[in-house]
Amino acid sequence: MARPRKFEEERAVEAAMRAFWADGYEATSTQELCVATGLGRSSIYNTFRSKHDLFEKSLARYMDINTTSMIEVLEDGGRPVRERLRTILQWTVDPEADDPVGCMVVNAMVELAPRDAAIAERIEGDERRRLAALTAAIEEGMRAGEIDAGKDARALAHFVVATVSGMRVVARGGAGRRVLASIADTAMDAI
Repeated sequence: MARPRKFEEERAVEAAMRAFWADGYEATSTQELCVATGLGRSSIYNTFRSKHDLFEKSLARYMDINTTSMIEVLEDGGRPVRERLRTILQWTVDPEADDPVGCMVVNAMVELAPRDAAIAERIEGDERRRLAALTAAIEEGMRAGEIDAGKDARALAHFVVATVSGMRVVARGGAGRRVLASIADTAMDAI
């Protein structure tokens, strides 16, 4: 029995996401997408209309996975807030073994957002979700006495986002685990 089209589309988006994550939008050719997804060129265009459409779906999937995971950690009331923040930083120090280096959102922010309003809007929406969750967790940590209540919770949330993004950029540039761990330690000291 043939697999349902929805399953095939989800599998293709996942495979394309990993290709775009590894090489970026411009550097990922249609042929590379065919190899990654196992689909022919006509199947890609019949299913997704364009490379850009497939990229948007891939970016949305990446954001959904990563932001949802981050929010779940930040809302885990069973652990101290500082431990939750450390977990978020630690994901960058010790990424999943099969994940490409870097961050698809950071790559899209640099490569496409300045000239692609749809991508910029999608990135801004995702950033608002992450900042809201981080700000809420930091405020919780302030109320619990884990984080200095004299600090600005929203500024700390921006700091965490910038730190994680920066760590992913330097990781892509070749920084090793020791360097990334020292950045995470410094960030936790600042928080």
